[in-house]
Amino acid sequence: MNGIHDMGGMHGMGPIEHEPESTEPVFHQRWESRVYALTRAISPWRKWNIDTGRFHIEQIPPAEYLRMSYYEKWFTRMVALLIKTGLVTSEEVESGKPAPGSKKETPALKPEAVPAVALNRNIPPNNDPGILPKFTPGQRVRALNMQPLGHTRLPRYARGKVGEIDRDHGVYDFPDTSAHGQGPKRQHVYAVRFSAQELWGPEASPHDYIYLDLWDDYLERV
Repeated sequence: MNGIHDMGGMHGMGPIEHEPESTEPVFHQRWESRVYALTRAISPWRKWNIDTGRFHIEQIPPAEYLRMSYYEKWFTRMVALLIKTGLVTSEEVESGKPAPGSKKETPALKPEAVPAVALNRNIPPNNDPGILPKFTPGQRVRALNMQPLGHTRLPRYARGKVGEIDRDHGVYDFPDTSAHGQGPKRQHVYAVRFSAQELWGPEASPHDYIYLDLWDDYLERV
């Protein structure tokens, strides 16, 4: 969908605050690690997938999205999906206590399974010979000029722009359908090479290129 999260190429957002790898902590505050742990502990229930989660972050109101830190967005997304899928009620979230007489769910993640879950993102293998690619390396393609209401991984700044297939990454779930429970619709994903001038205009450096990972359904032949 079009929203404030898709800010590639936008001006006036201020500098990117970069922390050196030698000093950057994994979590800046303890509550962030708890949000991450809760997110991982909920995932074995399979109530939603990564694309659904991304779509719900995109639906955060623009002013709130810009104000929030990374894990504040995660927390907001998690609460919204917990309520939407019926794992908790909004009243339980507000009170911090289970509703009287509510059913107690058996945890989907037991302590002994934590190491396996922490290392497993449940991504199917990307080698599926039954799904043929639509494009080949070296081929010129155009990203579709579309304005979807739902989730998409095709950024606005690349829509309608011409690039070249650099490599084929293999087969993956199509996020635009996966995010909305419409099935994985597995297809090939390519690294597509765009010149900076194609994306940003003649003022961009003629020596710079951007590589975007794009699915079959985002592209058309030139």
